[in-house]
Amino acid sequence: MNARGAARVAVIGGGQNCEHDVSLASASAVADALETAGYAVVRLTIERDGGWRHGAGGCPADLADAVHVLRTCDVAVPVLHGPRGEDGALAALCELAGVPYVGSGVLAGALAMDKWATKLVAADLGIATAPGVLLTPSTAPGYRWTRPVVVKPVAAGSSQGVTLVESPGELPQALDGAFALDRRVLVEDVVAGREVDVAVLGRPDGSRTVAPALEIVVDGLFDFATKYGGAADFRIPAELADTERKELEDAAVAMFDALGCAGVARVDFFLTAAGPVLNEVNTMPGFTEQSQVPKMFAAAGVSYADLLDLLVRDVIG
Repeated sequence: MNARGAARVAVIGGGQNCEHDVSLASASAVADALETAGYAVVRLTIERDGGWRHGAGGCPADLADAVHVLRTCDVAVPVLHGPRGEDGALAALCELAGVPYVGSGVLAGALAMDKWATKLVAADLGIATAPGVLLTPSTAPGYRWTRPVVVKPVAAGSSQGVTLVESPGELPQALDGAFALDRRVLVEDVVAGREVDVAVLGRPDGSRTVAPALEIVVDGLFDFATKYGGAADFRIPAELADTERKELEDAAVAMFDALGCAGVARVDFFLTAAGPVLNEVNTMPGFTEQSQVPKMFAAAGVSYADLLDLLVRDVIG
């Protein structure tokens, strides 16, 4: 089968979580680019209520219809961010339907989405993370604020539900916001350091390609509004000493492999005076042409269209 022209590609966006709109933007950009590259693109959308829509016009479909459509495709590109998508749920559906797909599998998606599990994997690899505690609705009342912390849902993305808490009075509202998105919440010490992202591409032959690192320069917390409002300053390549670059790249690849990632993943760090501190791993990061990962690969000379083409061809052969 010829990768271009003959390959039928399902691009899936949306999802039942707070990142629905972000996913729609990524999926639309991916579908448009693959169509321009000559693929026969089938657009599938998961609505907020769990319903499906098929095609550019958004014809309603149930799960059985969606699976039938998926089975007519040579490959699926899941472009969902967050729970019930990036967490391995959509990969599991593709596995059960027998449809090859781009990106990480069930276990890698689930582990990377769970920030607490990711911290445990990092600790076993000797990669630093911010000191933190895991809270649930039953344990949260016993937590006592003693210093500035960051409160975040264990399994969410796009900085949704993330709050910097600088005084005790701010804690209850921050916890409420995080618990609204997840029944487990992570409270971490504030890390003083530069925010540096590293993108890793895994190829079928086992090779790993690391794109030029990106530094996020922002005044304050890199929250949802800053991330998508255009206020952040992305600097690519990040200005790094050779030793810093190697430490970051080695830690990113180690996490990619330990979690079992595939395709592309973005590994986010704080670069401190003591070295890299892992923040999180994104197995399906934002994927418009202006998103961080495509920008990083563009800095390496790999265009948005070429990156998507490569990811698809790596799956269909």
